[in-house]
Amino acid sequence: MSFKISTDIGGTFTDIVVVDNKGNNNIFKSPTTDKDKMVGVIEGLKIAAKYYGYSLEKLMNETEFVSHGSTVSTNALIEGKTAKVGLICTEGHRDILSFREGGKAHPFEWYIDYPDPYVPRYLTLEVSERINSEGKIETLLNENEVRTAVKKLKYYNVQVIAVSLLWSFINPEHELRVAEIIHEEWPEVVVTLSHIVNPRIREYRRTVSTVIDASLKPLNTSYVESLQKTLKKIGYKNDLYLFTSSGGLISPEDMTNQPIHSIDSGPSLAPISGKFYTERELKKYNVITCDMGGTSFDIGRVTEGEVTITNNAMLKNEKLSIPKADIKTIGAGGGSIAWVDEGGLIRIGPEGAGSDPGPACYMKGGAKATVTDAALLLGYLNKNYFLGGRMEVSEQLAEEAIKREVASPLNINVIEAAYSIWNTATAKMTEAIRDVTVWEGIDPRKYTFVAGGGASGLHIIRIVSELGAKKIIVPKTTATLSAFGGAVADVVGEFEQTLLTSTNNFDYKRVNNILNHLKQKGNNFLKKVGITSEKRRFEIVVEARYPFQEQELAFTLENDSFEENKDVQKLANKFHEIHNQVLGSKDPNEIIECIVWKVRATGLTSNTELFKQEEISETPDSESMKNSRMAYFKEMNDKVMTPVFNGGKLKAGNKIVGPAIIEEPTTNLVVFPNEVVFVSEYGSYVVELNQK
Repeated sequence: MSFKISTDIGGTFTDIVVVDNKGNNNIFKSPTTDKDKMVGVIEGLKIAAKYYGYSLEKLMNETEFVSHGSTVSTNALIEGKTAKVGLICTEGHRDILSFREGGKAHPFEWYIDYPDPYVPRYLTLEVSERINSEGKIETLLNENEVRTAVKKLKYYNVQVIAVSLLWSFINPEHELRVAEIIHEEWPEVVVTLSHIVNPRIREYRRTVSTVIDASLKPLNTSYVESLQKTLKKIGYKNDLYLFTSSGGLISPEDMTNQPIHSIDSGPSLAPISGKFYTERELKKYNVITCDMGGTSFDIGRVTEGEVTITNNAMLKNEKLSIPKADIKTIGAGGGSIAWVDEGGLIRIGPEGAGSDPGPACYMKGGAKATVTDAALLLGYLNKNYFLGGRMEVSEQLAEEAIKREVASPLNINVIEAAYSIWNTATAKMTEAIRDVTVWEGIDPRKYTFVAGGGASGLHIIRIVSELGAKKIIVPKTTATLSAFGGAVADVVGEFEQTLLTSTNNFDYKRVNNILNHLKQKGNNFLKKVGITSEKRRFEIVVEARYPFQEQELAFTLENDSFEENKDVQKLANKFHEIHNQVLGSKDPNEIIECIVWKVRATGLTSNTELFKQEEISETPDSESMKNSRMAYFKEMNDKVMTPVFNGGKLKAGNKIVGPAIIEEPTTNLVVFPNEVVFVSEYGSYVVELNQK
């Protein structure tokens, strides 16, 4: 038997997904180990090996594919634990990281301090040079000033030097020469160049993404090397693939060269999983993924089979300006702490209990009430079957925490307090989905929802019913949705170049030259990671706008070259259509400015299929029934005796009508009164809302 393994390190748990060559998949979890992330990964793999009756070495010997995602880069940025970076920039532009794009993002929030630059001013050094917007050299590079700057940065003991010169993405000659001089003066220092990291217009975004990338290099390189050595030590002999922030996979070498693409890489794979399940289960192509883990709630979107990608993602007041799956994240996980504000309102998060000490019920010393504690008290979780019975939890400690932190301050009973915590978390997540759908002109009722994360099954039916949607898929791998994405994702690389041209004066020659150059880069990228020619796919993407608009819209083109006016007209027609869909207006008579040209190179590596079961009776057999227990449902104004089903014993075709609870080793699905759940031929739970 051969296996594919995908691992994802989250804030609370490390997720492991194992798929065998027959399409069977199993999921495993181990607590995330903050001091050494590899410990949690190895423990998870040991649990998987034990399940199959293998030694760890045998499991890894029979594994042909491993992919991995983690929060290492994201956490380092949030916690400020990145490398010390020096920046060399064009004379007169030393304050680009301070001024950003001119002004405060929220000028009327006077109580918020203007953020500090990502690289301190004393480590930002300017050199004389100038290349204009056409790529012509206006002022020659002053090489003596470069050597002086390098010596200063060496004196300040920086770990990485970033270089971001004006218009370098049009002509990189000066940046390349600066890199040569740096290595002449200081051979061992790591150098990052802006025209390689982010070759696009807008100086601040290009510069800040370059220094962020530089600051992550030492940490990311060390982490990836440690991961590779660990896997090799336990018997894995094949290639390793790493999650990217745009929802694909790349090689360790490519990730260490540009670690900025590891930011939020875990959550970015959830939409890939959602797309995979929805296409197979329902033949639908509009998907919203809701991934609720221990610390956060992540929302992703797939429209017409394409994951929504943005170049405007923010992280700690900085615009990353890299292609990234458009994931909305709020602090509403199972471990999010519940508290009462001065006005007597219950709040959820953003502070979380993490995995250590964790929620009060974990018995690790946590004293704060969390969403997980509330779910345990409401009967949605089984104290004797938490993590499949591998983890002991205390209902008494959960009750004490909720009474102390919420019930007593509000003068209500503990069950009312627990429900209020659960309901507040549900409402918070529902509003977050409205923010990225309704308020952006998207009707969530036209989408299928896919639940992800160990805690999502406790809330997903209520969330989606509030939004008016009808279909939910809760896969068997729901507790490890992002990790499963790594098992079904393809190798993806994006290559881009800025060229301003308009539909009324289209530069055919330069556009075609750029597209050919980018396609060649994409081809080389796929060839390097061993993708054969028949499994290579290329998409052409352009970012365009009407004149004087601040932001561009990105969309995929049908043609990969421009030979005559009808090709340009196709581009224009599609832009008008996309503009109308996204922003609610269009002007077919207006010219269009095309700014950035991209080639998305995809290597088809995923051949994962799911095992199909033959559908049988709607009525679950007696083996699937567990002991009923008391659970609270607002519709019934009290706790009621609720049937509990063993998810592992349910068969394809089984129908369950709420109130009911379906227990899996790593998650529970709460079926509210009168709601209906069917078990699909792939073993997923398909919820059809409002089916009496």
